[in-house]
Amino acid sequence: VQDAASSPEPGPRGDDEGPQRCCKEEICHILGEIQAPLSPLLLRLCHWLLPKLLTRVFLGVQLHRGQLEMVLRAARTVGSPGWALPGPGTPGIQRRMNSPPLQPEVPLVFLCSHQSPLDGPLLSFLLLSQGVGLPRVAVSTSTSPRLRSLLQRLGGIFLPSGLAPTWSEQDEGLPGAVLDAYVQEVLRSRQPLVLFLEEPSAFLRLAEPARRWLLRLLRALRDGAVPDALLVPVGIAYDVAP
Repeated sequence: VQDAASSPEPGPRGDDEGPQRCCKEEICHILGEIQAPLSPLLLRLCHWLLPKLLTRVFLGVQLHRGQLEMVLRAARTVGSPGWALPGPGTPGIQRRMNSPPLQPEVPLVFLCSHQSPLDGPLLSFLLLSQGVGLPRVAVSTSTSPRLRSLLQRLGGIFLPSGLAPTWSEQDEGLPGAVLDAYVQEVLRSRQPLVLFLEEPSAFLRLAEPARRWLLRLLRALRDGAVPDALLVPVGIAYDVAP
């Protein structure tokens, strides 16, 4: 970030405080585009509301217990919780009670197909309810400002607007450097990270935002920000995508 923020044109001697202040403000602006502080109130509200919404939108939600075991094993846990199919008058997905949050030795990165806008909230709810932790979910930038602000408060992260069309290291400038540093910090803190590989409108094709996020992950491993990362493929299938 310091290298990207350094100006190629030296200013007058003794006049460095102004550019430094402007640079800090720009970095804070870029970080504000990427993420926002989490809202515990909104998280509790959505955690309470989402199961009720699922019973209204779907006739049922089925979870493969064997696949869930694999995800929990990847998160350094043992055992499997009980499950109930959400339906009218049923409690839906059961939470893991009296279980401390998991603390894997390496950061978990969930790679997911993307068929519906509900994929992100569903995965966040499942991972949080099973003790894996609240993930940071990469969200498409094609959202309204109000929805973007809401999703950021719930753990959504976005690509900053200043990125160049290409994803080469030389062309991304300060926004790319700040994004690199942010992803490295997320991995160091061992927060689960969810990356969607496709867009719902272009299924089975690696999306450009996914390329950018994967590039950050590769750079973090190459630069030694984290010794390793555990990639966990996950997916949600629908009879009819909402």
